Amino acid sequence: MPIYTYETLPTDNQKMEQFEIFQHITDKPLTVDLNTGFPVRKVFTPGGDIHNKGLKRSTVVNKLSAAATACGCSKGNKL
Repeated sequence: MPIYTYETLPTDNQKMEQFEIFQHITDKPLTVDLNTGFPVRKVFTPGGDIHNKGLKRSTVVNKLSAAATACGCSKGNKL
């Protein structure tokens, strides 16, 4: 389940506070803080992302290996 960030909407001398909560993606957004009852709004934060660097330059592919070719054959093997 995704984690959503909310912040309280301060009134008078209240301090704005943020909190995170697990919610199902189909749940309606919160309108009040479940602990204090103060009104809240959802904060949109940048999503995480996964970095994949791919093959390292030092990775050597053995092209004579049958696994290295799409057809499963290799240059050195004769049928």
